[in-house]
Amino acid sequence: MSKPTTYIANIKWTMPFCKNARSKYALQVMVIPLVLAMLASSCSVRKRLPAGETLYNGTKITVTKDSTGFKLNTKSMKSQMKKIAVPQKNKMLLGWPYKVWAWYKIGEPKRQKGLKHWLSEKFGEAPVFGSTVQTKLNVENMKGYLENEGYYRSNASGSTSVKGYKLTALYKVIVAHPYTINTIDWKIDSSKLLNSILATLKDKTVLIPGERITLDKIKSERSRIDLLLKNKGYYYFNADYLVAYVDTTTLHSVKATSQADSVRLARIPDATKSTPGNYKATIYMSLKAGTPEKVKRTYTINSIVVFPNYTLLKPPPDTSRADLKETDHIYIRDTLYKFKPFVFTKAITYRPGSLYSLTEQNKTLNRFINLGVFKFVKNRYEPAVRSDTPNSLNVYYYLTPQKKKTIQAEIGGFSKSNSYTGGQFNVNWLNRNVFSGAEALNVKTYVSYESASIDSLKNNNNYHIGTEISLTFPRFYVPVKWKDDYLFPPHTKVTLGYEWFRRQQLYTKNFVRLQYEIDWKTKINVEHTIAPISITYTGTSALAPQYLAQIGNDRVLKLSTLPEIVSGSFYSFRTSTTYPDATNIFYFNANVEAAGNIAGGVTGAKNPYSKTVAGGYFAEYGKIDLDFRYSRKLAPNYYWANRILIGASMPYGNSRFLPFSRQFIIGGSSSLRGFSPRNIGPGSTLTTAFQQLYYPQVGGDYKLEMNTEFRFPVIAPRLKSAVFLDAGNIWTRDSILYSPTGQLTKSFLKQLAVDAGVGLRFDISILIIRFDIAFPLAKPWLPEGQRWVLSKVDLGNSAWRSSNLVFNFGIGYPF
Repeated sequence: MSKPTTYIANIKWTMPFCKNARSKYALQVMVIPLVLAMLASSCSVRKRLPAGETLYNGTKITVTKDSTGFKLNTKSMKSQMKKIAVPQKNKMLLGWPYKVWAWYKIGEPKRQKGLKHWLSEKFGEAPVFGSTVQTKLNVENMKGYLENEGYYRSNASGSTSVKGYKLTALYKVIVAHPYTINTIDWKIDSSKLLNSILATLKDKTVLIPGERITLDKIKSERSRIDLLLKNKGYYYFNADYLVAYVDTTTLHSVKATSQADSVRLARIPDATKSTPGNYKATIYMSLKAGTPEKVKRTYTINSIVVFPNYTLLKPPPDTSRADLKETDHIYIRDTLYKFKPFVFTKAITYRPGSLYSLTEQNKTLNRFINLGVFKFVKNRYEPAVRSDTPNSLNVYYYLTPQKKKTIQAEIGGFSKSNSYTGGQFNVNWLNRNVFSGAEALNVKTYVSYESASIDSLKNNNNYHIGTEISLTFPRFYVPVKWKDDYLFPPHTKVTLGYEWFRRQQLYTKNFVRLQYEIDWKTKINVEHTIAPISITYTGTSALAPQYLAQIGNDRVLKLSTLPEIVSGSFYSFRTSTTYPDATNIFYFNANVEAAGNIAGGVTGAKNPYSKTVAGGYFAEYGKIDLDFRYSRKLAPNYYWANRILIGASMPYGNSRFLPFSRQFIIGGSSSLRGFSPRNIGPGSTLTTAFQQLYYPQVGGDYKLEMNTEFRFPVIAPRLKSAVFLDAGNIWTRDSILYSPTGQLTKSFLKQLAVDAGVGLRFDISILIIRFDIAFPLAKPWLPEGQRWVLSKVDLGNSAWRSSNLVFNFGIGYPF
């Protein structure tokens, strides 16, 4: 073991940041005992190792190219080789195996429970001995990886080095020039398998000439072909029956990449040779020798049988046709008469006589599961023995129903984007099969309370009491014929709701809502919603005396208390990245809404608030909003997340501005986190305390918002953090609500509010609790030329902190 004085000297030499001799001396006084303790602990570990044993100290890998003419990221390749080299060494601090030391100090627990076991698991780590290192096996794995990545003829070697009580594995990797795809050639036997569809196989191949050959690409091609054939009726086919041979020319041999054969060398005497040294290879695809004949045949569907009340306690005989009723060529055994036959005929997307298709099989299973009435769903295919049609299959579906009626109570807290936080109590009653057609009748009642922390809304709490009845049909209910063979069943929903809303010290509003909407998914990550009918009636009553005193002096308050009807239609489109753990994650949501068109056309409204329908002034406008999000996974648990929100509207006819309930708002825990809601915008307006308190909403007719944040772990996986930057604002089309400073102009970019901040996220599995703190960088209400206030940031000044720091609490990520 090296002398302690040598280590102390090294530490003293590397302290140039010490400003004077006194600080150097003080630092040495603190560091020397720590280093001595670490050295003593290392000696303790060494003494406890078995005789002749060493502690594994990891790897040292050098990566070089065997020739020029190709690019190689040696850093990335070295990182990959380290992943292949096993085992992984113990965690160390400046070379000190602190977890091994703790493991020895605590002692090996005799039981897999108790305090000693917990301490050992939490703070200790069993030593990884040098004798467990198998350099020859690691070398073979490294060479295998390089060949699987197309670097044929690469080489690797390994050895070990012992210093003190630690063993280090040394590897030298020489990477050869990679091979690229020249052509793909099919070698099919005399059967008709593939011959009729070979042309379609080449259209979307993942084996592109000119690209580097990799095992993953070949496996992907085999999987693609497997799916294609299964959708063409080849029920017994699977990817293992396909073999890919790679002719590397200069090796005069091929690599077989069948999963069954692993990787092996085999000579093809009649293989076409390319020019030596051009590093191009031909890939030959063929069926494995000895492939069973049934694999080469296509199969059709002979019969379909459904058991909708299946139970393992008394399973019905699935080979008997007793108690079976045929509907639309499908046999159904529903002896309890719980479901109408169309539930099954609509869910099953194929019929007897059609070719077997894996896609249709999975689609049918998915539609059954998403009906919401079945707890378990499974199917079974078997060859049809007694059938006039050769090579046919019988299909059986076994469905276990969920409990028909349930009642559920929920209590919980929430936070809103408008800075209100509170609690809510819900009671939900659900009938999953109300009309025997898998229709869901849901009755929901709720009571909630919310309050705001911002000054303008303090002591002005909100109370909600409401009920909502919704009836959902798992199919299209439309007056026209609509295609219905998607992966998920469509849903038609009718909702009727009422809410009593009391804004303390101001007024009471009564909301009545009726909505008819249809939603469906064309793909697993593409969803559409259209609501041909959406009607909301708002009435105001129980005005507080102080509010009544203000109405006579403010036109906006008069308009906000008028009975209002928002009657229109909307369409929503959503799509996102299918795999949430992908490197690039996208999300896009677009909403288009139009209101008052029919009422405006019938009444001929031309002036704002001049016409009524059923005693209410109807809103007339068009509106669109777009939400685009992009997240880049930089490393495990490290993300760069971004969002852009764009909103625009056009109030016209009977309206001069959007209804308050439809206005775009900005600021708060999920928006511009350095600004509180109601305290920013529209435009360069600085809203007054009167407007913040009395207006139902501080919003606008237009919106632009941009957010970016870097997310990273603090203590993985529970505690995470983020640094962020937000920018945006809202604007109005008219000056009726605010002064002309709130209107959208050509200089709107100069009116963007900007903030920055940092946050903590506590991941408790079922939800994420978020705390953010932010401060403004640009204040749009200041005079032009003085809006950027970065130079005035003074975190050490309590007065500045009180006026500028904004604390936010939220549930889940902001976007």
